[in-house]
Amino acid sequence: MSIEKVKAFFAGKDMADKVLEFDVSSATVELAAIALGCEECRIAKTLSFHVNDKVVLVVTAGDVKIDNQKYKAVFGTKAKMLAHEEAPVLIGHAVGGVCPFAVNEGVEVWLDVSLQRFETVFPACGSASSAIELTPAQLEELSVSLGWIDVTKPR
Repeated sequence: MSIEKVKAFFAGKDMADKVLEFDVSSATVELAAIALGCEECRIAKTLSFHVNDKVVLVVTAGDVKIDNQKYKAVFGTKAKMLAHEEAPVLIGHAVGGVCPFAVNEGVEVWLDVSLQRFETVFPACGSASSAIELTPAQLEELSVSLGWIDVTKPR
């Protein structure tokens, strides 16, 4: 199970006790905000894309969407999201629980600057009913991201 991989990952960082699990779904930004009792903008949503022959994850704030021109300027191609059925195979997590932790080898993780305005954000932890509260600096370190990019605009 994907959440077990993420918990094992966090156990290795002495943070397994920080993973939150809910009795309700947190599979969407709206549902995660309700489960956590926070604003939707603080949900760190992880979007998955095909970029040529790579799988790329972009973690953004919950209140933004991909800006196609910015995305193409960064990645050199049009944004093409993974199909739902591709996520578990290519990333290691199913849609609703996709996160930047304990992903399959070769998956690139990037963080959008939209997250930097918050003290803490809440990414998922591999299931449709989980999250963890992290500072943007912790998210950067724990996700082993390749850096910060600007590929979004307000919804």
